[in-house]
Amino acid sequence: MATIDADAPQRRTAASLLLLASGASFLAVLDVTVVNLAMPDLREDFADYTFKNLSWVITIYAIVFAALLAPAGRLADALGRRTLFFAGMSVFTVASLLCAVSPNLGTLLAARAIQGLGAAAMIPASLAIVLMDSPPERRRAAIGQWSAAAALAAAVGPAIGGVLVDSFGWRYLFLVNIPLGLLFLRGAVAIPRSTGLGTGRNLPDVLGTIMLGTGVGLFCLGISKGSAWGWTAASSLVCIIVGPALIALCLLRSAAHPAPALEVSLWRNRTFALANAAAFFYGIALFSWLLVGVLYVTQVWGYSELEAGLAMTPGAFAATVVAMRVGKLPPTYGPRLATAGGAIILGGTGFLLAFTLPNHSMFLAYWLPLGVLAGVGMGAITTGTSTAAALSVSPLRFAGATGLNQTARQIGGAIGIAILATVVSGALSDIADFERIYLIAACASMVVAVLGLGLTIKPPPTPPAVTPPEQAAGEQKTPITDAAN
Repeated sequence: MATIDADAPQRRTAASLLLLASGASFLAVLDVTVVNLAMPDLREDFADYTFKNLSWVITIYAIVFAALLAPAGRLADALGRRTLFFAGMSVFTVASLLCAVSPNLGTLLAARAIQGLGAAAMIPASLAIVLMDSPPERRRAAIGQWSAAAALAAAVGPAIGGVLVDSFGWRYLFLVNIPLGLLFLRGAVAIPRSTGLGTGRNLPDVLGTIMLGTGVGLFCLGISKGSAWGWTAASSLVCIIVGPALIALCLLRSAAHPAPALEVSLWRNRTFALANAAAFFYGIALFSWLLVGVLYVTQVWGYSELEAGLAMTPGAFAATVVAMRVGKLPPTYGPRLATAGGAIILGGTGFLLAFTLPNHSMFLAYWLPLGVLAGVGMGAITTGTSTAAALSVSPLRFAGATGLNQTARQIGGAIGIAILATVVSGALSDIADFERIYLIAACASMVVAVLGLGLTIKPPPTPPAVTPPEQAAGEQKTPITDAAN
């Protein structure tokens, strides 16, 4: 007689929700990088604008994404993961349609900002699903799969972008989000309802959020426009001084606010603080790396958008495989090994590229092996920093912690794109400019390696051999114990 597995339906539901959350993570991160391949096509459609102006199609998404990620994490706690997932996915899908039909650059930038808002809600909501709806014994592996989806999106974005732009045009980069968004909205009905932690004082600080977004935006504007305006011009100085000042005011306000825009109290945890710092410098390296690679092979080697996209594909596979494997490493040393080791690989590859870029196509002998190495580093760092951040806090603060960690990466990414826009000439043909970007990315990666050495997760203490009453009185849980339960 066959044995009935009573837990099978529950496992299938958990697997479906993990797939849904991973899909949302993929879609949100995909639109951070997918427009990289659209740059040549955008320059043709918006010929009156310089590359520095067009780069804001990437930057404004990253800025709004960064400013709202941490507050969205608090909303996931306050309103519940199902409500926030529905809201974020709906906004993202509608904004994707607005991007696709934008008649001018101004409208496109506004639609990208709205799209960033939806994506910022999707990330913490999807991770909350992973953490709350996965069996405890599968939680670390589930985090690894969720992170692998983000790693795949970051690496494969240029490939997808190349195929769509080369075949149909840049507008299809956004049209493809619509059927996927509708599919995920349909699947979201399976997310368990939760009341969250309430509203009112639990809702995020609006003024602090505005300070953060405005500060990051002004600072990136000052960096990207500094060479054109003049570094000593009043407009440049205002952006470069006022931007960081607003960010500092946001941090001060968050330290004393009952519902802060940024959960700065989490930085009291050394591992979490180091994971945030590593994510920031990784963002600088990652965003600039992915865009400069596309620009280099299209402008110097003369690749089409499709060829450039396919050239990025091997690194995408490497990043995905490594990210999934890293997620299964023991928490005691896994995040440290993945982050520091991956950063050394990425940094070393960047230094090699910075001093050896050829002015003619060398795919098999040069670009392919270095692209795979870079993918290995990216996959390891992405999962290493995300896992360290998630497992270093209490389960009740998972969503807020993940939002803050992703915020650090997105702010770094926005600054990385701004630096690239300043360094790269308008003609996009000087190989020395591309070498400088790789050098900057390599230096940022080495900073990640140093920070990654400090990512340690303490194992739960062994319970003392005492009588049950004494054990109950003296039992204390650590963050990793909470995470495991």
